[in-house]
Amino acid sequence: MSTISIENKLSALAKDLSKAPPRSPRETLGGYVIAARTLDKCRAMLNGTQGDYNFGQYMDNLFFSFSGISATAFKAYVATGATDEEVADWIRLNARQSDPIEVVKWNNQCRYSTPKEMPEPFQLFMEDYIAQNVPKHRPVYHVFDIFDLEENRL
Repeated sequence: MSTISIENKLSALAKDLSKAPPRSPRETLGGYVIAARTLDKCRAMLNGTQGDYNFGQYMDNLFFSFSGISATAFKAYVATGATDEEVADWIRLNARQSDPIEVVKWNNQCRYSTPKEMPEPFQLFMEDYIAQNVPKHRPVYHVFDIFDLEENRL
């Protein structure tokens, strides 16, 4: 496949995150929460349409750490213009964790973690972030709520 066709394929798949947010961290890809959002941010970064979103930050690193997939390898595969289905298959083949119950337990841990259960640097960052980006009348119960409230999914 030529470089031009790969770039065109990637461009067609990449969201413009300056106009619309990435998928919810609750949405799964390859069986993992966070992965679909990470994919959206990676494609947008490769396409130059990431807006205020950054690939390889805290939430992405939760996925990379648990799955054992490196951000570099993920980015290199995404850069080939792989579809969602192809990335999901690649995740399943390359993830260190293959026990379905362990993945489900991790997904649930992520879904229901509260801000106070996160590492201190994340808590410190989120203190101002929540105040600036989450509607004041909406309570935050879980970390994923922060993103879904800010991005108008809740």
